[in-house]
Amino acid sequence: MGLDYKNAGVDIEAGYESVELMKKFVKGTMRPEVLGGLGGFSGAFSLAKIKEMEEPVLLSGTDGCGTKVKLAFLMDKHDTIGIDAVAMCVNDVACAGGEPLFFLDYIACGKNYPEKIATIVSGVAEGCKQSGCALIGGETAEHPGLMPENDYDLAGFAVGVADKKDIITGEEIAAGDVLIGMASTGVHSNGFSLVRKVFEMTEESLNTYYDELGETLGEALIRPTRIYVKAMKAIKDAGVRVHGCSHITGGGFYENVPRMLHDGVRAVIKKDSYDMPPIFPLLQKTGDIAEEMMYNTFNCGLGMVIAVNPADVDATMEAIRSTGDTPFVVGEIVAGDKGVDLV
Repeated sequence: MGLDYKNAGVDIEAGYESVELMKKFVKGTMRPEVLGGLGGFSGAFSLAKIKEMEEPVLLSGTDGCGTKVKLAFLMDKHDTIGIDAVAMCVNDVACAGGEPLFFLDYIACGKNYPEKIATIVSGVAEGCKQSGCALIGGETAEHPGLMPENDYDLAGFAVGVADKKDIITGEEIAAGDVLIGMASTGVHSNGFSLVRKVFEMTEESLNTYYDELGETLGEALIRPTRIYVKAMKAIKDAGVRVHGCSHITGGGFYENVPRMLHDGVRAVIKKDSYDMPPIFPLLQKTGDIAEEMMYNTFNCGLGMVIAVNPADVDATMEAIRSTGDTPFVVGEIVAGDKGVDLV
């Protein structure tokens, strides 16, 4: 028998099958601007609507789920990890004041199991629905010999748009501004390399029920990243001008909050001003992690932090609640060296 691609470990038929299986999920993410179907060499998206903007600016973000995928392998749960991949990208676009338009995903796997790939893509499609963006294409790459057969990695990118005048740059932040945080759903998709050092990553460990969590460790950890696109849009629709916005991802508060600040202003966040999900105290206690390291690695309960004028606080809180998100007044902006204090 002669050599062919299948003998070399790549199954083209499995590729076709996974595309057929994922089509129904992808269909649910369509927007009127999407041209053509899935399966062409590129995804086409009409920009006709952008003509209504004074000065349209494209915003983009790319990311993966980090080592959270390891959790999905161990729990054999693959339907939500795609939400994480989308969230990491679209939250960055929303953070700049943009509306995500479309998303493309990339899955690298040791072996293409069509049902499994379609399940991963169902999560990607769900994340796209939650953020109102279309899943207009993607790639599944089978990498035999490069990764174990049951492993995969998932990444993607989002493209969004904003009118230049609506972009959130942080330039308008002033002393006296109020900081509002939006609740996270848990660890989101950052800090998992530390989580995996604290807890044994075994089936038994992940299936352990903790009273303080009210669920198993695995359930608490795999909960998908919250998508804040609708909340940010509701704030804008309420007529509030957001002065600055920070998506709290890897690097926690110490790295991400200063990214929205300009020289001469400092953020002060009150640690007891919001409800911290129980997974964080459990991580800190079990791993004997210093408090500063917690805030330097994890979101500790806040996925997005925005700065607004004190006069806009009530309208902002109401807008955030209208999308099912939970807002907290968590601090203020003061004059001082650029940076953040957790008090």
